[in-house]
Amino acid sequence: MKKILYFFAIVTITLLTVTACTTSETTDGVNNFRIKRGTNLSHWLSQSEERGEARRQHIQEDDFERLEKLGFDFVRIPIDEVQFWDEEGNKLPEAWELLTNALDLARKHNLRAIVDLHIIRSHYFNAVNEGDKSANTLFTSEKAQQDLIHLWDQLSEALKGYSNDWVAYEFMNEPVAEDHEQWNALVAKVHKALREKEPQRTLVVGSNRWQSYDTMKYLKVPEGDKNIILSFHYYNPMILTHYGAWWTPLGKYKGKVNYPGVLVSKEDFEAAPDSLKPELEQFTKDEWNVERIRKDFKDAIEVAKKYDLQLFCGEWGVYEPVDRELAYKWTKDMLSVFDEFDIAWTTWCYDADFGFWDQQKNDYKDKPLVDLLMGAKGLDKK
Repeated sequence: MKKILYFFAIVTITLLTVTACTTSETTDGVNNFRIKRGTNLSHWLSQSEERGEARRQHIQEDDFERLEKLGFDFVRIPIDEVQFWDEEGNKLPEAWELLTNALDLARKHNLRAIVDLHIIRSHYFNAVNEGDKSANTLFTSEKAQQDLIHLWDQLSEALKGYSNDWVAYEFMNEPVAEDHEQWNALVAKVHKALREKEPQRTLVVGSNRWQSYDTMKYLKVPEGDKNIILSFHYYNPMILTHYGAWWTPLGKYKGKVNYPGVLVSKEDFEAAPDSLKPELEQFTKDEWNVERIRKDFKDAIEVAKKYDLQLFCGEWGVYEPVDRELAYKWTKDMLSVFDEFDIAWTTWCYDADFGFWDQQKNDYKDKPLVDLLMGAKGLDKK
């Protein structure tokens, strides 16, 4: 009899343990997808021409193990349509295998993951800046919108087995709609479609116009859904964070930048080429410091409070050539505001041109930056 009772006790404990490990929501219907500090695994399954062995070797288990040991608690994984589907809409198997393997490794190393659909054929966030408005048909084409929903139908079918506590979906990166209501209408449409397939999955929803902090107030969030995280991106002031960046007009500026304070002095402004002065003038007036960052975040913070949802800065960082002392001062101020208002974040990025890790040398390329990031509050420091 004792053996029978012992057997049932073991079975009961086992079932309870399995239930605790696989449950995907709390008693109030809200997932336990708690995040605080992370990084973007960028230029791998997105914005990269790597394929085959180079792509397979780019992100490995040791990367997830490293991030776990450092103290990160989640990753954002940008993916592009062109890597996952050919032009006829057929799946390209290798990318799907790499994504699911990454999610398995993230879970193994206690890292939650956000799958971010970064670029699709009907929408590229930088098309306007590159003078190709015709590239974005998403907000004017019903077919393009249904195609987006179809992409998520397939992603959901492949990923729905992952716990809602560990994997979230960001169904669109940096939308650039001319009218905010165009984006709001698409949010409602994609949200409805995803909720029909996965009622509890955590969804990350950003604001219009490059996920800007100052357009968050125009975002219409689906009512009554507590499994939503609100997202914005922040790279201000661009003259500092993108100093020398070849893809921006400001990247041509070679003069001095100050932080904190007035970013470009009158003397440096006068010495700059006349062609740059219209871009530079805005940085010769106002002071930039932690107070300015806090002020910029105000609208986003208020929207998150209004809907009682977590706020998340999905991209922020400093281009590698930027003077490191200026970069560290700005980073320190950003982290202080994140911690003050309990804003989750993922740096842009892990190992590319804004990153801290060098995959080729298998070593840190900016250890002081890592030390700064790890000094910020994490899930274990609340």
